[in-house]
Amino acid sequence: MASSSIGPTSATDAVLNPEAPPSPTSTASPDPLQAGEQVILQPVPSDGASSAVATPVPSASPSDSVKAADELKDAVGQQNRTVGQVIESLDNMAIDVGSMHVSVWDGIVFLAVAMGMIAFAWFGSKASHALLARVTRVDQTRRLLLEKILTIAVWGIAALVGMDLLGINLTAFTVFSGAFGLAIGFGLQKTFGNLIAGIILLMDKSIKPGDVIAIADQAGVSTFGQIRKIGIRAVSITTRDQKEYLIPNENLMINQVENWSYSSRNVRMQVPVGVSYKADIVKAEELMLEAAKSCSRVLQSPPPTVWLDGYGDSSVNFIIHVWITDPEAGIGNVKSEVLKKLWHLFKEHEVEIPFPQRDLNLRSAEGLDQLIAALEQKRSQTKKAAKPASE
Repeated sequence: MASSSIGPTSATDAVLNPEAPPSPTSTASPDPLQAGEQVILQPVPSDGASSAVATPVPSASPSDSVKAADELKDAVGQQNRTVGQVIESLDNMAIDVGSMHVSVWDGIVFLAVAMGMIAFAWFGSKASHALLARVTRVDQTRRLLLEKILTIAVWGIAALVGMDLLGINLTAFTVFSGAFGLAIGFGLQKTFGNLIAGIILLMDKSIKPGDVIAIADQAGVSTFGQIRKIGIRAVSITTRDQKEYLIPNENLMINQVENWSYSSRNVRMQVPVGVSYKADIVKAEELMLEAAKSCSRVLQSPPPTVWLDGYGDSSVNFIIHVWITDPEAGIGNVKSEVLKKLWHLFKEHEVEIPFPQRDLNLRSAEGLDQLIAALEQKRSQTKKAAKPASE
């Protein structure tokens, strides 16, 4: 196979200036290069006659900064030179971290944008709530659900707009997606669980603001309260004594809940009453119904009823069943009103209200007989001793 060589000067000229005419060395070559021939490249001596073009190496300089800060600085500098110089001096007070240029001006713009986005999100959520209340005619539960969705959407938009103004590259967050997922899985698991549970509770309307549910305190004593608010983390329940319980949403979703007003607000309550065995139970039953109907909060439909519950040790036991539609106003006060009215009716019609009584039957026994004889003997001796003294 034929081979040819290219001289150092001709090779260098061919590389550096391909459009220049061939040098004499190259023109002296008798045979042009053919396909498949072997070409030998020779190094160019550094004689200073020819200079190679050096490839420029870019120097690393901090250039990344807050996007909004740079744009605002340029805009203000074009409008007012004095203010532009002040901003320029603030921008010069900076530190360089890698490729980031962080200055005092960047910090001021960052805080201004953050506060502006927070204010925008707050006023936007309030305005959306007011607009939703005016243009929609949905019930309270669905409106609360829509308000929460709108609030999350408004805050999300504000965060995205703020990051765009600050020039934050959203693709950079993909690096932290794994760590954020772990944080949700471990540290924020309950928080996000309660958030989703609250949304589910509002969607299926199992509990809603205004419902009355039964709860138990730390001592295990059962009581009831009215739901005031369903928040992001917990449900606020207020009892009759103005104690407020904050129950996590997840607990209400996975545990059994006794809702007194889920499908109907009518609640039946029981008032136990006992009368003497000597009383006329028919008359007593009529007086019980009269006392129950006289209470203003007791519903007339369904009407009150009286049941004979059993025969007790000292009384004949009855239960008065009454219906109310406002359990959040209390049930103890209704019971008290019925019993006070019944007291006066029983007194008026001479119906005896019994109290615990016991009958003692003493049987004959040897020890008991001896005790009685000793007591009688001592009693007689005391009388004999007292008689001479009186004489």
